[in-house]
Amino acid sequence: MEFLNEFLPILLYIAGIVLLIVLIILGIKAIKILDNVEDMVEDAQDKLDEFEGAISLLSKTANSFAGISSSIVTGITTAIGKIFTKKLKEEEDEDE
Repeated sequence: MEFLNEFLPILLYIAGIVLLIVLIILGIKAIKILDNVEDMVEDAQDKLDEFEGAISLLSKTANSFAGISSSIVTGITTAIGKIFTKKLKEEEDEDE
């Protein structure tokens, strides 16, 4: 019995030290993994920012074309409206 009273605490201390060392190693590996994940997220964010810039450029170009086409359609519509207005006025003048 005396042997167990001296041996079991030593065994528990050794097991505790081994577990502490294992936990430290696992913590260091977890930190390395998180650093790698952070690098991958930063790379993905950089690529997304580049893609967002390209999309922004395309959007501005499309808006410019839309504005130009709207101006052209407005001009054509105004010209056609003036032609029909002149014809209607001429017909009214002939009727009088």
